[in-house]
Amino acid sequence: MTPDQYCEDKAAKSGSSFYYSFRFLPDTRRKAITALYAFCREVDDVVDETSDPAIALQMLNWWRNEIDNLFNEHPTHPVSKALVAHINPLRLQKKYFLEIIDGMQMDLDYNRYRDMQQLELYCYRVASAVGLLSVEIFGYQNSQTLEYARDLGMAFQLTNIIRDVREDAQRERIYLPQSLLDEYSIDEQALRQNQTPDELISLLRHFTKIARQYYQSALSKLPDADRYQQRPGIIMAEIYLATLDEIENDGFKVLDHRVKLTPLRKLWIAWRVARSERKRYKKQLKK
Repeated sequence: MTPDQYCEDKAAKSGSSFYYSFRFLPDTRRKAITALYAFCREVDDVVDETSDPAIALQMLNWWRNEIDNLFNEHPTHPVSKALVAHINPLRLQKKYFLEIIDGMQMDLDYNRYRDMQQLELYCYRVASAVGLLSVEIFGYQNSQTLEYARDLGMAFQLTNIIRDVREDAQRERIYLPQSLLDEYSIDEQALRQNQTPDELISLLRHFTKIARQYYQSALSKLPDADRYQQRPGIIMAEIYLATLDEIENDGFKVLDHRVKLTPLRKLWIAWRVARSERKRYKKQLKK
C-alpha cells in the first residue's frame, strides 16, 4: 500500500463529512487534503483510542518529532510520506500542524472548559488550524480568506460539540463551558441521561446561535474571487449547517439520539453545492 493509498483508506473508513467535499478537487490537491485529513485522524485516534494518558502523550510527542521529520524531508510514517510532496508547493506551515497536536493534547490536559474563551482556544487548535492548512491546499488570492478559514473551523467544531454532547459526556469530556452550565442551572450528570432536559435545550439553542454567527461571519469574509477554489469548505459548511438544522428541527434532543445525515444526503449536498459554485464561477468569468 502506497502512502497515498493509506491516506485514502483512512479517510474513506472514517465516514466523515469531509470526505465528500474532497471528491471535486483536482488530483494533486485532493491527495494533499486527504493526507492532511489522515494526519488529523491519526492524532485524534491517539487521544480517543489510547486508554493510558501517559502513553497517549508519548505518542503525541512522537508526532511532534515526526512533524520535524516531515519538514526536514525525512518522514517515516505513511501519512507524513504522503504529505511531504505538498509542503513546499502548497506553502503548508509547520506551526499549524503543531497547533493541531496541541489541541489534541488539550483533550489529555482538560476534560472540562471553564468558559467560552478557553473553549475557543481548543476549537482554534483542533479545527481552525486545519482550516488554515486547508485553504492553502485549495488555493486562494485574497488574504481575507484566512479569516474565513478561522471562523469556519470554529463553526464546525461548535457544531460537533452540540451534536456529540451525550457521547462526549459518557467519555468524561464536557465541552459545554462550565459558565454556561451554571448559567442554565445544568448539573453535568444530566448530560449522561437518555432524555434532554429543558434547561439543556435552552443552552443548546443559545450555543447554536453562536455557531451560526461563526458560519455567517466565515461566509461573509470569503472573497468572491476565492469561492470556486474554496468550494470544498463551502460544501462542508452546507453539510454541517444541514446537520445543525436537523438538530434544531428535532428540538435539540441530542441526549435522546444522535442526529446525523445519511451518506446519500451528504453526497447530494456535495454535488448540489459543487454544481452551484461551478455555475457561479462561469458567470464570473464572463464578466
